[in-house]
Amino acid sequence: MVGKHTIHNTPDERRASHTTVGLRALPLAMVLAYAATPDIASAQNTGQDEATQLAPVVVYGTTGSSTGGTGAYTATGPSSLSSGLDLTLRETPQSVSVITSQRMQDQNLTQLTDVANQTPGLVVSQGGNVGSDSSPIYARGFAIDTYMIDGTRMTGSYSSIYQSQDMSLYDRVEVVRGAAGMMNGVGAPGGAINMVRKKPFDDFRASATVDLGSWRSRRGSVDLSTPLNETGSVRARMVATLQDSDAYIDRFNDRRKVFYGVVEADLGSATVLRGGISHQRHDLTGHSRGGLPAYASDGERLYWSRSDSAAADWASSRRHETSLFADLEHRFANGWQLRLNAGHTITDSDELVGYVGGTPDRHTGAGANIWATHWVYKPKQDALNLAANGSFSLFGREHEAAFGANWSRTRYESPSYTNWSHAGWDQNIPDIFNWDGSYPAEPYNPAVGTHGIDERNNGLFGSLRLRPADALAVIVGTRWVDWRRDQLSYNYASGVNSGILRAERKFVPYAAVTYDLSDQWTAYTSYTTIFTPQNNMTVDGDYIDPLSGESYEAGVKAAFFDERLNLGAALYQIRENNKAIAIPDTYAPDGSQAYEAVSGARTRGFEIELSGQVRPGWEIAASFARNSTQDREGERINTNLPQSMAKLFTTYRMDGLVDGLTLGGGVRWQSKIYSENQGPNQDATFTQPAYAVVDLLARYDISPRLSTALHVYNLFDKSYYLSTGSSYYGSPRAFVVSLTGRY
Repeated sequence: MVGKHTIHNTPDERRASHTTVGLRALPLAMVLAYAATPDIASAQNTGQDEATQLAPVVVYGTTGSSTGGTGAYTATGPSSLSSGLDLTLRETPQSVSVITSQRMQDQNLTQLTDVANQTPGLVVSQGGNVGSDSSPIYARGFAIDTYMIDGTRMTGSYSSIYQSQDMSLYDRVEVVRGAAGMMNGVGAPGGAINMVRKKPFDDFRASATVDLGSWRSRRGSVDLSTPLNETGSVRARMVATLQDSDAYIDRFNDRRKVFYGVVEADLGSATVLRGGISHQRHDLTGHSRGGLPAYASDGERLYWSRSDSAAADWASSRRHETSLFADLEHRFANGWQLRLNAGHTITDSDELVGYVGGTPDRHTGAGANIWATHWVYKPKQDALNLAANGSFSLFGREHEAAFGANWSRTRYESPSYTNWSHAGWDQNIPDIFNWDGSYPAEPYNPAVGTHGIDERNNGLFGSLRLRPADALAVIVGTRWVDWRRDQLSYNYASGVNSGILRAERKFVPYAAVTYDLSDQWTAYTSYTTIFTPQNNMTVDGDYIDPLSGESYEAGVKAAFFDERLNLGAALYQIRENNKAIAIPDTYAPDGSQAYEAVSGARTRGFEIELSGQVRPGWEIAASFARNSTQDREGERINTNLPQSMAKLFTTYRMDGLVDGLTLGGGVRWQSKIYSENQGPNQDATFTQPAYAVVDLLARYDISPRLSTALHVYNLFDKSYYLSTGSSYYGSPRAFVVSLTGRY
């Protein structure tokens, strides 16, 4: 956890007309100095105004549904994430949550797993460091494998690399819970996560963030947005972030370098062209896929300090990602919109795995060992999306339609290495209770071959929103999925090439009905089929057949105060075949998590969420979710996930009592989780009882341009495990000091 420093325009300066011209270079120290001297700044502005009075130039930029600068905990603009149709949260017949820019700032949510932990219905089952394959994000009992950026699905067989995406690049995160096959074709029925990039503002704004916190956490970020010409028809935005943080776990260090730049131009009054680049470097040392052993050789539980690490000191993870993108948006005279976007992403992931396994003697500490391997994953993805939506008249009524096409190709070829045990290498740890991570040394592990994939995910979609009556809307749609994956491997020693071709073609239908009960309330129901080719392997190394089934959802939604406060409640049921269930502490031949297929499974649950502004100065985000998955015999599965969760975070501005003071706080509660058949004799049950974690925020505006804040995480220093199967603890109490300046 780290502290935060932000600089941006004050609310009265956020307007569409601006007379400033050109790009301003404002280093962090200069911006802070300027923010700390508002009187001088005001005098400078006054002098300029007296010298020359320029007529205001109106800029018609497109920040769309941007949440930056709104101070809101909900989104009021439309989203096409669910069906391709531009619908508000109330109009969308599925459960959708939006984590806004203000929410991420108030809670210091710096990476995607931080956001997931605060999102209704989502569970981060973290068995190791973020970004490893042992830290999946779940929704409605399913591991999420659909990660999108600006609506484009990031494909590949190792989707967990997207969990550590840095949030400084993004305006908001949209999460749809339930099957999202209409827009993605393939993907788990639990949900999808869409990260929306920041876009340039019409006027000049500058923000900077300096974070200082527990465990030597240091983070700095600069965010600049400016018009590039006199009229503001060409605009740019740049974000740069640096981070260097240790953690509550020994030997762990997290270093990040992030850059993002985007230029946006109005090509006339109806067309916008946007292009940009982002680069993220995420380097971890002391990286571990799991916690220390939970059981001794005699079956007794072992208890460790929260700071004890399971990682060898040479274990590391390096993730570098570069993305190029271009978007074209055009609005026709009849109101129809056309959107075309293209992207090219290169990822370089290199992970040296070295962490503790085994069941040590609880008296001598002997019997533990190091599991070691080397994973290299370097995918290149090209994607192209074309979509159109608008309204049309039929039988005297207005209806809406959307259609489009998606093309995506991901390729990589990487070296393969021996997993876990290595000839001539002693992997034993003589005494785990007195181990400092320095031995055994990293094994000699040369590449033994190569492996790679060539994956294509193409599709066509179309959807209609028919309005047979003013209050009634019927949404129907379908998607044609054309998915193909070629997997190739080559063994140096044998000279043998081997390959697996997997291909699926299928229609994915979607149907929904919404009915406006009043000007504020809407009831809905929706249905879709499930089709998900799976990358999960059995203990024998075979891929589990595609997940299939049906998803049903019904609920009510409401929007109050001009959509500044949104309420949603939903009931759902998912029936599935070939559901992949993780087998705790069991791995496939390639070292990845092993799964077993369960058919006839049924998932039921309900969710309720309230987010937005209760009254001026009071923002709230509250939710409760319950989920239960049973096999065909009615036995509960997924016991390693909580059945119930409650999440709350709220802030209140204390104007009138202490002007400039904002107080906030939140709590996350979850029910117990457990895994059976644990320990050396497979006769133990690892249980984490229900627990709650409380966070606090206090922020004070020193001046209109400068403020400071204190964040406290895990206020009562609750000790708890993040998952079952190994001793991987959640963070102890942590403190963050923030300094915020505005320009």
